[in-house]
Amino acid sequence: MITLVLGGSGCGKSEYAESIIMQLAPNRRYYIATMMPFDDEAHRKIARHREMRKYKGFDTVECQTNLLGLSLDNDSDVLLECISNLVANEMFSDEGSKENTVESIISGIEKLIPQCRNLVIVSNNVFTDGDDYDQSVIEYMEYMARVNNWIAAHADSTVEVVCGIPIEQKKM
Repeated sequence: MITLVLGGSGCGKSEYAESIIMQLAPNRRYYIATMMPFDDEAHRKIARHREMRKYKGFDTVECQTNLLGLSLDNDSDVLLECISNLVANEMFSDEGSKENTVESIISGIEKLIPQCRNLVIVSNNVFTDGDDYDQSVIEYMEYMARVNNWIAAHADSTVEVVCGIPIEQKKM
């Protein structure tokens, strides 16, 4: 089963995504962490997320780029957090795939799917504010849209979290 969890910053999507995994039968759990700890705010967010899942039985795997290179134990429950970080990392980091970002991420997810019993993917909704951006932000938003659309098309369910409230957009 593939579930896409979307939402704005700070809306509770991470907590909701973890709750999906926790409701499943006990199984090997992986948390694929994509955030690069580049400043104090990122370090605080990473620490908060680690604390949230501290006693939930996740094996954390850091994967800021090259999702395609990741191999997990088969038949695992996997939480991939989060696509927006992965897109930015692939676009802007030295190790990233740059103009091949979308293809790289989709290929990585395609490789990940058969390894998972359940895959829960978290992504930000970055399309609801402003309209005056520089070219790199516009390109980032276009890449996000392409990746999110691909995931949603392949997902069994898609949920948008608004103010901590999950709203099903696509059901199994």
